[in-house]
Amino acid sequence: MLLFVISFSISGIYALAIIYCIVFTLVFFVDCFLLFSKSIRLRTRRVTPKVMSLGDENNINIEIQNLSPQGLNVEVIDELPFEFQKRDFSLLLNLHSDESRRISYPIRPVIRGSFAFGKIRLFISSFIGLISRRINFDREQEVPVYPSIVQMKQYSLKAFDRNPHTDGLKLMRRIGHSYEFEQIKNYVAGDDPRSINWKASSRQGKLMVNQYEEERAQNIYSIIDKSRSMRMPFEGLSLMDYAINTSLAISNVALQKHDRAGLLTFSDKLGASIKADRRSNQLNKILTALYREKEQPFEANFELLYQSTRKLIKGRSLIMLYTNFESSYALDRVLPILRRINTQHLLVVVFFKNTEISDFVKEETKNIEGIYHNTIARKFVSDKIGMVRKLKQYGIQSVLTRPEDLSLSTINKYLELKARGLI
Repeated sequence: MLLFVISFSISGIYALAIIYCIVFTLVFFVDCFLLFSKSIRLRTRRVTPKVMSLGDENNINIEIQNLSPQGLNVEVIDELPFEFQKRDFSLLLNLHSDESRRISYPIRPVIRGSFAFGKIRLFISSFIGLISRRINFDREQEVPVYPSIVQMKQYSLKAFDRNPHTDGLKLMRRIGHSYEFEQIKNYVAGDDPRSINWKASSRQGKLMVNQYEEERAQNIYSIIDKSRSMRMPFEGLSLMDYAINTSLAISNVALQKHDRAGLLTFSDKLGASIKADRRSNQLNKILTALYREKEQPFEANFELLYQSTRKLIKGRSLIMLYTNFESSYALDRVLPILRRINTQHLLVVVFFKNTEISDFVKEETKNIEGIYHNTIARKFVSDKIGMVRKLKQYGIQSVLTRPEDLSLSTINKYLELKARGLI
């Protein structure tokens, strides 16, 4: 067009513009012939995990094979589930003739449920690059998003790691011993003299000691508050989803330590209820129940929780209660009920630091309004610490943690209580 415009002033340019137009048209048709010929063949498939983990990065793979006799430039558009609200996703690659390529990209789901992937759309172009051709592949599939199986396996390995220099989970030194007898063995330096078995020693003519093992088959219950206080989001996940991931992780560790794991959820009414057991399918039952749980827009009924623990939980158990208190008043309302539960079981109240307030406190204040806001924020942080002290005053164990550190802190608490012989 520029040449045609210039040709109004310079007559010799008109012929050049005509030649250029003819050449461009010929190249255009050649490009069309190359892209739309029957020799253009591609294959593609999407490889996804059977289930995706909530809150973790899950790798999605797309395999593309160019069966054409020519190289192609390919733009890959994978129709992601609508939950991600990502409308500009595309991947670019160059494929030579008879070349196969696998491309991978991560996605991080922040809600549970079934995620539907759509078509795989390829926009191909030749080395000329004037036009592109769209090819659609029907690769619709649904992938469920379950509580984080990745974290469950990760913390399971750390809990049983014997390397003392590993950061994270801590194996606590046990004071004294339990009362589950394991075997009689020869005395070696460092054994507790109180464990000497004098009758066995007299028969063998040398010192023999009783060896005890960690008590097993104890009830470990994860109780999750599904009320509106657990709907607060941090890094895309709600507090309830953090609690769900942690419940799965600690149930797995408890089962591997030969304890019995159970589950209870509640809000204004009772939700899932799984009796503590250590059968081979127990973890799968807990995983399925956690997958189905939904948040509720109501206040938590702690009186119902107390009645449920009396009715459903038989024998003294370790109860990990995942809830949240944003004010001392909220804790004071339910404290009498928590004390009653603690008289029958070993109760651990797990609640959350407000990380945004904690980060705001560290910011520098520049004016009077900033000082006022900073003072209010510090009061909220101080209230949380005061709640821990109040629970300790009444003999109730507690864990106050950042949402992202929940699994680590809770499993550490479980290992600590088990090592101290409190359960």
